[in-house]
Amino acid sequence: MTAYLQWIVWIVIGLIGGSIATRLTTWTNEGYGVWRNLAIGLAGAVIGGFLFRLFGWLPSLDQVSISLRDIVSSVVGSLVMLTILWGIAKTK
Repeated sequence: MTAYLQWIVWIVIGLIGGSIATRLTTWTNEGYGVWRNLAIGLAGAVIGGFLFRLFGWLPSLDQVSISLRDIVSSVVGSLVMLTILWGIAKTK
């Protein structure tokens, strides 16, 4: 049961984090659209969670809850993801 709750939390946090990050980079209310925001946010949540655990920042990210720590981690990870995507697009 906890695994399902964790997935739901990651989806919600990913959507919030992705929406915030894409709004910060596009300066529009819709960002890149709901599905792209969700995909970027989920990837950002994974990247942010990995980076924050790697460096020991905000150690209680593994709880099944939605908190400001989780959203900050997702936004930071989403911004890293968007930076990587921007770098790839610039090289093409």
